[in-house]
Amino acid sequence: MATVDRLDIPLARESVEPIYKQLARHLRLQIESGRLLPGDRLPPTRDLARELGVGRVSVVNAYAELQEEGRIAAHPGRGTFVTRTRLAASGMPPAWSLPGAATFSMREMARLARQPGVIAFSGGTPSEEFLPVEALRHAINAVLDRDGASAVDYEETEGYPPLRAHVAEYVASLGIRCHPDDVLITGGAQQALDLVVQALLGEGDTLVTANPTYLGILDIAHVRRVIPVGVAMDRDGMRLDQLEAVIQAHRPRLIYAAPTYHNPTGAVMPIHRRRQLLALARHYDIPILEDAVYHELGYQGAAPPPLKALDDDRLVLHASGFSKILLPGTRTGYLIASGALRDRLVRVKQAADICTPGLNQRAMHVFLASGALPGHLNRVRGALRLRCQAAVEAAERYLPPGARWTPPSGGLYLWVALPDEGPTAAELYITAIQHGVSYAIGTLFHTDGGGDRYLRLNFSSQPSARIVEGMKRLGAAWEAWCTAYGTSRLTPAARRETIL
Repeated sequence: MATVDRLDIPLARESVEPIYKQLARHLRLQIESGRLLPGDRLPPTRDLARELGVGRVSVVNAYAELQEEGRIAAHPGRGTFVTRTRLAASGMPPAWSLPGAATFSMREMARLARQPGVIAFSGGTPSEEFLPVEALRHAINAVLDRDGASAVDYEETEGYPPLRAHVAEYVASLGIRCHPDDVLITGGAQQALDLVVQALLGEGDTLVTANPTYLGILDIAHVRRVIPVGVAMDRDGMRLDQLEAVIQAHRPRLIYAAPTYHNPTGAVMPIHRRRQLLALARHYDIPILEDAVYHELGYQGAAPPPLKALDDDRLVLHASGFSKILLPGTRTGYLIASGALRDRLVRVKQAADICTPGLNQRAMHVFLASGALPGHLNRVRGALRLRCQAAVEAAERYLPPGARWTPPSGGLYLWVALPDEGPTAAELYITAIQHGVSYAIGTLFHTDGGGDRYLRLNFSSQPSARIVEGMKRLGAAWEAWCTAYGTSRLTPAARRETIL
């Protein structure tokens, strides 16, 4: 048990958020991250109020809120103590042991990252400058002039027929053979993933995914009360020897895979492992949900064909969309499935939202039919290549000795392992915000609460000069944290080694 003499709590006095709410939020984040541990004694309310320069009632109210949540407990004559940290006794991660905890943390981190002057590497979308806004404006105007009121009427649940036909034609260029009837237009790729989980899994069923994995699939699993079981990765993606062991032990109903420019690691599964994965799924008769939203964003050579292009047994449901390559806000994605399963997915979607907004679909079709997509993609890939190079070179220069990463060949992210000594990604976060930089904490992407020494940097969201400055700030935040808490400097280590 330790007495906490000083708490690192930045308060925004000009914020509309009450001071006690800010204080409770920062303490909650430090408890969840493990920076404050069970048994730690918090400062008396009067002392903390004096240290922060706030009224004592603000500290009293913040402590009361955390006490009601069961995170701290007051013992008369002894003090106030932390009672629960990030992980529950079961060892399960925050999303399962503390309802809403992972979502809360992500929301709080996003709010902090939006502060003026913060260089945000924490998001999941490309820079706004990549988005063809003018082209979309022309497409929307063309649709309204051509179709009038029908453009904003209800659309077929399956999607606008000309767009479905164009998607079928487009994916044929990726090697996927399908009929327009096999294409279901969705509200972004995220809805496509959710529809598959709803259609195939029930409460308590098991979903297998890589570990780490896309945060969105963990959110879906949590909401749908599905159990995610993680399979370790290496530099080529999900390890199939461990996958088979997990299949035998848990009998999952679905395998979720992101084989190309995996989020968050950037890993690319080679074609021989893709074939092995399909063979394993066929042997155990388990469908695969392929998340292919990054497939077109390679800038170091062509990626292997999608799993769906290699699928002779109709086991793969292929989910993708245009959020990462075109316009995130239009939420236009697609799901490729066939037969009875496709019909079931249509029924689930009809119950969920009736249809994806027709104006968005028709405008997207006009844009795609214009032939502008290939040129747009080439421009985006060129910009991503330069930004990735800037990120890797700046990381080499400014991140602490002992940090490790694998330069990606596509996608939006650099997945970084912090040194074995020093702060975890969660512990470092507030200091990083104070230095004007944000990132995504690695634990959010893990099924088992692991990944506390990893962070994800979205280099695509910033121009090269801001990437360099952001990396510099991140390195300075590390130095400041280690200086404040007495962590010794590390000797240099190889950085470009594979971290998976």
